[in-house]
Amino acid sequence: MFEKACGVTDLELIAVMREPVSWLGSWYRYRRRDFAKGRANSTHDVSFDEFVLEYCKEDRRGFANVGSQAKFLEPRPNGTKVNHLFKYEDQAKAIDFLEARLDLKIDLPISNVSPKMDLELSDDVLVLLKKTHPQEFELYESIA
Repeated sequence: MFEKACGVTDLELIAVMREPVSWLGSWYRYRRRDFAKGRANSTHDVSFDEFVLEYCKEDRRGFANVGSQAKFLEPRPNGTKVNHLFKYEDQAKAIDFLEARLDLKIDLPISNVSPKMDLELSDDVLVLLKKTHPQEFELYESIA
């Protein structure tokens, strides 16, 4: 898109990836907000374990159909790829990188936060998640 619109061919792409269980927890909490009640993708009537078990299936119900961070971040057939990948849990590193590159101070206020909840997966569900989606964990662990 940038090549066509701006004639730019040397863009560097950055991205931030969330720890996989935390990422799923964020989706789970987001879909428990009041506006989701009664909708097909609501998580009001399922536990976090049930949500993740459904995510582990190939043919998921709507509430657990949230995609894949690893798939989203994989290189594209045209060679486009993320050049700089940061952990969501270490946003200071990403901000430092951007501030140095852009030569400006960045202040990111916290907004659009889903309700806080204690979310813990049972051991067997975590094992299944890691077995069915190893690429999510491998990519996250590869981030320096």
